[in-house]
Amino acid sequence: MLRYERPGVTGVTRCNVQCQIGDGKPYLASIIGGGITVRIVAINGSHRGSKGLNQFLLDKVAAGARQNGAEFETVVLAESKINQCLSCQICRSQKSFLRCVYEDKDDVQKIFNKMRQADLLIFATPVYIFSMSGLMKRLLDRIYSTGDVNDLRISRSGLFFHHIDSELCSKPFVLLVCCDNMENETPRNVLTYFKTYARFMDARIIGTLVRKSGQLMRAMELLSDGSPNPRIQKIYAAFEQAGRELAVVGRISTATQRLANQSVLEIPFLWLLLRIKPLKKHMLTHARAQHKTALESNEKEV
Repeated sequence: MLRYERPGVTGVTRCNVQCQIGDGKPYLASIIGGGITVRIVAINGSHRGSKGLNQFLLDKVAAGARQNGAEFETVVLAESKINQCLSCQICRSQKSFLRCVYEDKDDVQKIFNKMRQADLLIFATPVYIFSMSGLMKRLLDRIYSTGDVNDLRISRSGLFFHHIDSELCSKPFVLLVCCDNMENETPRNVLTYFKTYARFMDARIIGTLVRKSGQLMRAMELLSDGSPNPRIQKIYAAFEQAGRELAVVGRISTATQRLANQSVLEIPFLWLLLRIKPLKKHMLTHARAQHKTALESNEKEV
């Protein structure tokens, strides 16, 4: 459970206190009426907004978190105005130091303030052409205006860098990545990017949820007799459990990550079998049939 430095606090409307998560490392959580409430802000970078798999899985995480008393808010970037960084360097000038030229012209400052007020963040993005979504990258590019690049420093990981807005950039975060492909190579660039982000920004990754075969998963939700597919339900339950763990201990356990990230196909040693080309050709035929079924299902929904 969460522990805080002022256990005798009573009659508090709201304040921030130093807490410890399961690995003993501190972060801020708010106290409301004497009880701890963890504030989680999820950034949904999907171009499909609230209609995509990203939002579907975030809703699972949110349900688990709220069941355990956390505040959970999702920022849907597709519903926000986010101008791209122009690299105009106005934020480096004396007159507008650390202030973006778009500060009052779009929603980025509002989103950044939500991130600053959070205890934990979730960066959720689909894989688009082997990278994060353009929406997510556009938001992250705007962080440039919040740091003094002339104030050189060394990160906690020992990397040369510069001043950052730690309230914005150094929050513990979960990475949630979705894609329809089943290959481990597909989300690799996104995973590598956020590992690098964490090292330079002094931010800890407290969970990595990688949901491959997304379209196939949705197509397999029901068995041929119309009953729920137990394997898919276990995956969804793991996402809810992830939310519970974030609310209670501030991180997602390895066991829960493994359950959430498991293959939708119940085939022993699948990772090894995928290296056999003749077998992959056979699987391709089966996958095409499944893909056709999923497309027909999506057309009906639309």
